[in-house]
Amino acid sequence: MNATPAAPRLRPFAQVDVFTDVPYRGNPLAVVVDAGGLDGGTMQQFANWTNLSETTFLLPPTQPEADYRVRIFTGSEEFPFAGHPTLGSAHAWLEAGGVPRCDGILVQECVAGLVRVKRDGARLAFAAPPLTRTGAVAEEDLVRIAAGLGLPREALLDATWLVNGPQWIGVLLESAGQVLAIRPDYAAMEGLKVGVIGPHPAGSAVDFEVRTFIPGDAAAEDPVTGSFNAGAAQWLIGSGRAPGSYLAAQGTVLGRAGRVHVEALGDDIWVGGSSVSCIEGFVLL
Repeated sequence: MNATPAAPRLRPFAQVDVFTDVPYRGNPLAVVVDAGGLDGGTMQQFANWTNLSETTFLLPPTQPEADYRVRIFTGSEEFPFAGHPTLGSAHAWLEAGGVPRCDGILVQECVAGLVRVKRDGARLAFAAPPLTRTGAVAEEDLVRIAAGLGLPREALLDATWLVNGPQWIGVLLESAGQVLAIRPDYAAMEGLKVGVIGPHPAGSAVDFEVRTFIPGDAAAEDPVTGSFNAGAAQWLIGSGRAPGSYLAAQGTVLGRAGRVHVEALGDDIWVGGSSVSCIEGFVLL
């Protein structure tokens, strides 16, 4: 016999702008702060309704080491991990009165496992999760990506799989100018999630420019992407192409001013940024 669904009730809700300290210049995230009792179908339906790249739902943890649990949904699927939802959820949890078990470090439980989030002054930063797939990208995919970016194949200086939940392919270009000049052809890249990164000239205010493209039924460029930046940092720092600490810009072409702070400390690479709550209230779920 099927259980009767619980009656909807008002639940605390926040809409957080992530990777920015200026409202409406980063990447927005919807957060249902108290999602107790909601099933996955209801979460998916609400995430589809918000029409944002991701919506998160905060729950009590099931593992003793964790401070809270989060489920992360796009409009069509659940993600095991994503970067800007991790930082935005941590921000919302703290603003709702959450107190971490360990001072200065939060432990988030998600489908991908436990993710550490630290307070870094006014910013939050997550420890980049291990990559579950790396390595060479098939030549036929690189040809498609080059066409989708409107570039000759030889302009792709290097490329690799960077999978840490989302199935990213990372592409390195010669310069930030090349990255900013891309006018994507999503049809050419159908079925591939592509992140592109290129260095700014020495002495610039930021070190790298990043753009991420997600072809599909709702082809889109993501404003600021924590998961890709985490994978790219592991790749670029590990190969000596980037210093152990750098600042990346993303969202410039979209009129955003996303700033992603990357720092390698010991065995960890921390990916961080500021967050600001733009909407607070209640949602009926």
